Amino acid sequence: MAEAFDWAFSGPMGLAALVLGYLLGSIPFGIILTRLSGGPDLRTIGSGNIGATNVLRTGNKKLAALTLIGDMLKGTAAVLLAGWLLGGKSAALAAGLGAFLGHLFPVWLRFKGGKGVATFLGILIGLKASIALIFAAVWISIAYLTRYSSLSALIASLLTPLLLWFWIRDPQAAGLMAILTLLLWFMHRENIARLLAGREGKIGQKD
Repeated sequence: MAEAFDWAFSGPMGLAALVLGYLLGSIPFGIILTRLSGGPDLRTIGSGNIGATNVLRTGNKKLAALTLIGDMLKGTAAVLLAGWLLGGKSAALAAGLGAFLGHLFPVWLRFKGGKGVATFLGILIGLKASIALIFAAVWISIAYLTRYSSLSALIASLLTPLLLWFWIRDPQAAGLMAILTLLLWFMHRENIARLLAGREGKIGQKD
């Protein structure tokens, strides 16, 4: 079990990777893109979240798609850049953690960021693209059947570390994604409460 987290204690290079990942992950694409388009401050509309789902509430589907891509690719970029520049897999894993923390708790926004689904997927793409495809397939399937975006993300994220551990046999990647899954579930705690109470909004449902 200890080997799943030995990348977290990889010394100065690991710390540098964590910081690099955090800086990339903290880029608030939703806010930047909506402001550049002349739209409102994303934090003042809908849920106040900075992710693509809230951007969609502005009515601009193209902007929402660009936000989704940006939030996803910053996770991928953190993993790949750190692995290339700072010393391989341990640095890549540390950068993945940093990118996720940066998205959830960006210093530029007083540590109030997004819920992390797109960045979670982006990090997974950088680590193991085949599992990222399964994540996407599970998300789409659950969303199609239930129309709940949050439930889709919760189930897909829960399966991710299990697949990495038992199928891919990569305990280090599984350890990282287990941490990210716990964080993602924590950020969705209000959604979970609404799901249990039968009050969660469905995809396409107007506020």
